Amino acid sequence: MELYIHIPFCVRKCTYCSFTSFPGCSQQEMERYLFAVLREAQLRKHEINEPLETVYIGGGTPSLIPAELFCSFLSELKTILDFSRVHEFTTEANPGTVTPAWLDTAVSQGINRISFGVQAFQDQILQTLGRIHRSCDVAASVKAARESGMENISLDLMFGIPGQKAEDWAETLHFALSLCPDHISAYGLIPEDGTPLSAQLDSGILELPDPDSERNMYDFCIRLLAENGFEQYEISNFSRPGYACRHNIGYWDQVPYLGLGLSAASMLRPASRPKGVFSIRTTNPDTLHEYYRLIHSPVFSVPEETISLAEARFETVMLSLRMTAGMNRKRFRDLHGAPPEAFYGDVLRRLASQGLLVLKDDSWLLTRRGMDIQNSILLEFMEDRA
Repeated sequence: MELYIHIPFCVRKCTYCSFTSFPGCSQQEMERYLFAVLREAQLRKHEINEPLETVYIGGGTPSLIPAELFCSFLSELKTILDFSRVHEFTTEANPGTVTPAWLDTAVSQGINRISFGVQAFQDQILQTLGRIHRSCDVAASVKAARESGMENISLDLMFGIPGQKAEDWAETLHFALSLCPDHISAYGLIPEDGTPLSAQLDSGILELPDPDSERNMYDFCIRLLAENGFEQYEISNFSRPGYACRHNIGYWDQVPYLGLGLSAASMLRPASRPKGVFSIRTTNPDTLHEYYRLIHSPVFSVPEETISLAEARFETVMLSLRMTAGMNRKRFRDLHGAPPEAFYGDVLRRLASQGLLVLKDDSWLLTRRGMDIQNSILLEFMEDRA
């Protein structure tokens, strides 16, 4: 089982960000919020019916929490929940916000993986995205993380940004590789409705690179990272051997998870779930007022969404085909009682005949051409869903 903890605090909200986060919170507000998260953990610990194996602290910017407060929060959390089986413990951080004291606290509390939101090397592009750091902050933060004893360092990068050229993306990738990270996530920018970046695009102030340019950036990324010893294990994720993010793989493998904090989602498979239901999803409130009211109410109760067996089968297809390891037939059978051909035989055969899917080592994999049109392929599975 997995645990996610949401920290919503930021120095400034990025122009593309649609996550629940906000700037300008005092230490007093941070203390109040973290106390509420601890109370939620106490109220919901009975929902953890398997050993915790991964923990992920995301945001927001967890590295904004003062070191002493961060230490006391994690120490108290580990008295409530059993971390003895946790083998991967990740925190997100923003370059330029980590201090030696904060990093030392993280490592002393068992955090062994850190994910820095780098996005780009060029300061002008960072300004377009509303990032608070500059390129010089990245190398200093990565160096400090290494010196603290952090075992696994990941860098988040972004392509398809307004004003970004092919040579900018190449420079960003080469810069990232020069820092010797263990993991790189490379995401194509998706402008989310309601964000300042989306408004600037709608008004014509900014313009996205054309689709062919974005595709070429992605192709270049795959080639360059492979040449430098990185294995692509998911559409947007690359790692050195042995450093793939187990927490994210857990999401794609439909491992149950508990989410604590503002707007955090959970996906649980309680033994008492109704017949015909694969799992139950919940999502916490997305405002502090509503979250605090929930935490201090006599009973912790949030709306539940039931995931049917048919919905869960489609999610297995959708999530597993994101990964280069593909959809393993045995694992599908273990989850759903029969191999994928029992539910999707016609579409699997049709896609295989078109060169979009291949059966290899008992797993169905998208070919490279299939990866390029993944969304169209998933629509076919949706239409054939039992």
